Amino acid sequence: MKHHIVVALSGGVDSAVGAALLLEQGFRVTGLFMKNWEDDDRDGFCPSAEDYQSARAVAEILEIPLHAANFAKEYRTRVFARFLQDCEAGLTPNPDVLCNREIKFDVFWRRAQALGADLMATGHYARLAQHHGALRLFAGRDPDKDQSYFLHTIDPAILPFLRFPVGDFTKTEIRARAQALGLPNAGRKGSSGICFIGERRFPPFLKRYLKTAPGPIYSIDGEPLGHHEGLMFYTLGQRRGLGLGGPGEAWYVVDKRLADKALIVAQGGEHPSLYKSGCRTGAPHWLGPPPALPWQGLAKIRYRQQAFPVRIQADFDRPQGLLLAFPKPQRAVTPGQSAVFYDAEGACLGGAIIEA
Repeated sequence: MKHHIVVALSGGVDSAVGAALLLEQGFRVTGLFMKNWEDDDRDGFCPSAEDYQSARAVAEILEIPLHAANFAKEYRTRVFARFLQDCEAGLTPNPDVLCNREIKFDVFWRRAQALGADLMATGHYARLAQHHGALRLFAGRDPDKDQSYFLHTIDPAILPFLRFPVGDFTKTEIRARAQALGLPNAGRKGSSGICFIGERRFPPFLKRYLKTAPGPIYSIDGEPLGHHEGLMFYTLGQRRGLGLGGPGEAWYVVDKRLADKALIVAQGGEHPSLYKSGCRTGAPHWLGPPPALPWQGLAKIRYRQQAFPVRIQADFDRPQGLLLAFPKPQRAVTPGQSAVFYDAEGACLGGAIIEA
């Protein structure tokens, strides 16, 4: 009997080609479209209806059943509420990481099982392979699209039930395959922006949910330069939207001082204050047995970054935290973002949220 696999059919080209590849491999494929965001549409922006129609068109061409599920309540309570809390605390959170753990690989998987699924698949650019006797997560073959960074917090117990059919392909190859299959979304633009909320102007969107908390802007030398609307609207390394002119190079955010709500800036994109030789993190999440500490390997501190050498040790000043040391200082090490760890052979071991 064919294995029944439920594909997270999003309306995008990656999940569409993924479903087609699984059909070619002999699986019995069912599509499941999830709607995870409901709010009044003051931006005139409503991507979910268009996404669903795209998913329907793909399902018709592939001749697979398509179901729809609304996880908006779970998304708001388990992802968006945490996102707002972190923004209010002056952090720069990554809701895609949390969404994968809480929604795509938890709530969705349980719904897929209710539909009789043996396995589930998504359009993520990632791979699974045996590694030292265990199934481990690896980066996708396309370095520009690798999404293992966003998957490092999922429950390792789910790995045997997952398939990432596009992980062995480049984006160019996937679009070519979609074109050859006659899929209507072969040239459709990839999604970006906040997970499931989409591409929006961030400050106006965030102002709907959080009160602004203005504060001063200081140079790295302590010179007052102006005022900002709230630390939540800025991230380390940011250049645009500061409203600072004058002579010399452009200004960049180099720190957010929570005590007096001050935004600290410096001139020049390569200013030394933008670089750090290490960071502290919260408790790590491991996708397998944790490495013995201290440990030397590779890390990424943002999506689409090439992994760089790191040394990790326990932070004895804070229970369960980690201390990361970078032999080569890294630019814009940002609290709220994830540090994700890889071994020398490319297996994703897990990660932790940067705290300081």
